[in-house]
Amino acid sequence: MDALSLIVADRITCIMLAAFVLDCMLGDPQNPLHPMRMIGGGVGLCVRLCRKTNVKSAAARFAMGAVLTVIVIGLSYAATALITWGLYRLNFWAGLAAEAVLCYFLIAAKALRKESMGVCGALQAGNIGVARERLSFIVGRDTEGLSGPDVVKAAVETISENLTDAVIAPLIFICIGGAPLGMAYKAANTLDSMIGYNNEEFRYFGKFAARLDDAANFIPARVSALFMILGSIFTGADVRGAVRFFLRDRYKHKSPNSAQTESVCAGALGLCLGGDNHYGGVLVHKPVIGDEIHEAAPKHIIAANRLMYAAVIIAVILLSVIRIVFAISRG
Repeated sequence: MDALSLIVADRITCIMLAAFVLDCMLGDPQNPLHPMRMIGGGVGLCVRLCRKTNVKSAAARFAMGAVLTVIVIGLSYAATALITWGLYRLNFWAGLAAEAVLCYFLIAAKALRKESMGVCGALQAGNIGVARERLSFIVGRDTEGLSGPDVVKAAVETISENLTDAVIAPLIFICIGGAPLGMAYKAANTLDSMIGYNNEEFRYFGKFAARLDDAANFIPARVSALFMILGSIFTGADVRGAVRFFLRDRYKHKSPNSAQTESVCAGALGLCLGGDNHYGGVLVHKPVIGDEIHEAAPKHIIAANRLMYAAVIIAVILLSVIRIVFAISRG
């Protein structure tokens, strides 16, 4: 099988590689036509319309949220499938390019690194106020009053936690079903981030979206942890610590998935993550992940990003190999 035949036989490998390269070069584009912005805008509009119904029943609110979730995910998949199908019918290479660009929109490794390194740069410059402000863009907790080490820990936590839903999980779904399935996953993830809160308004309305996101990330979170452990081998991190704290602390979170990668990162860098924090002025108690072997410092944000990229590169390589072997086996 020559190179051209392999590309035609398994376009997904090329799409994944192209999407990753585009993200490394360009980062996450900020424009109104970004698919996630369009999906988010649609969800926001639907939420406002649902509010006007003034439904109070828990069962009815759950049903409304479930219907919204199914519709948004279904439309995201169908629209992406229709666009790519039409372009492939027109010209294979046009379809391949369009699908690669759509998949590029689904991963955000460079954006994650850029935002966290902005926090790191402010800390290195001794400007704790700017560091707290930059941190507030990427975390949900209250950042005012956080010490320098606490800012570092929060940045490291968001890098490790978002490795799954910002990069590895989209790549896995793209590997399985191309851009349509990848877009469906990101739609589910966007819904969870917008309505999957356990507060008065969304406790029932967003419950279906939150549980669906947990289910969608169940395997990717654990695969991401494995890739991060492998990545620690190549980045000079503490491999034994990564394995040890993964085994000990991977379920120390209200989410069944978040602590999978956080525990690896905590062990690999020798940091103590998690713990109590304020959200909207309310103190939220969380378990502690890892042990404080080292005092958190800006260098740990750099190390966390290095570990994140190592995990992503391993994921791209292994997923591509799986696809290629499968394509060759089919002849």
